[in-house]
Amino acid sequence: MQGSYSIKKVLPALVPELSYDNLDIKGGGVASSTFSQMIQGTFEGDVEETRKYLLAYCKMDTLAMVEILKKLKLLNDE
Repeated sequence: MQGSYSIKKVLPALVPELSYDNLDIKGGGVASSTFSQMIQGTFEGDVEETRKYLLAYCKMDTLAMVEILKKLKLLNDE
């Protein structure tokens, strides 16, 4: 995990079958700034398409946290 507890570092160590690699938005900073631009009305891209990308990113973040928690519970029970 390279000394980090971020989802992006923990996920490949504990749940290697899940990855952000196939997503169009891959990081929280990009997701946050893009969402902020959309809310402020300064976003210059395709809003509907980007909304789908943001939802896919949020879905992966949630799934990643659930799967990491499952793995940690399993390790704790061993």
